[in-house]
Amino acid sequence: MRREVTTAEQLRAIVGHPSQLVADKVRDRLAPAHRQWLAHSPLGFVATTDAAGRVDVSPKGDPAGFVHVIDDTTIAIPERPGNRRVDGYLNVLQRPRVGTLFVIPGRGDTLRINGAARVLADADYFDALAVAGKRPILALEIGVEEVFFHCSKAFLRSDAWQPESWDPTAVPTAAQLVKAINDGADLDQLTEYLSETNMRSMLY
Repeated sequence: MRREVTTAEQLRAIVGHPSQLVADKVRDRLAPAHRQWLAHSPLGFVATTDAAGRVDVSPKGDPAGFVHVIDDTTIAIPERPGNRRVDGYLNVLQRPRVGTLFVIPGRGDTLRINGAARVLADADYFDALAVAGKRPILALEIGVEEVFFHCSKAFLRSDAWQPESWDPTAVPTAAQLVKAINDGADLDQLTEYLSETNMRSMLY
């Protein structure tokens, strides 16, 4: 039986209301604790929407501390060479608002930052974003409007950081997956192109 939730009142009747501590945890600027988290996070996710409301979520990663803190209300995420789809950047040009989540491996809690974004081709801090001597090709600069820590329940439920729960061979390899949806592709060529050695050679 399907029972759709269509109002905030119905939603609250099922979920309830957050505690005062949770309700009051959102800030509009970075505190030292937020800065410390960003300094140790090597991985984040950026959610964007286009003019029609279609949503994209893209992972961003570099050595820990890759997110550049410009000041208490502004951060910048570097962009490296990739597949050139730039879905999220195209979305930001249409609707300059983003949601982000930053992860520290082994930790269940995460840091969320939401705000207004813009795409920069250069800025005076790009040198500080260089890795292996390579400056980023772009940066996503975000004006902080909401920042808060998110609890660890999702990671605890999933056992995401428990190696004994990992099974990377449960699905086909990346090359096999691409081949499965592109019959004309050459599996051997895909395997070589998508190998970790080749991917690492193109990181920067």
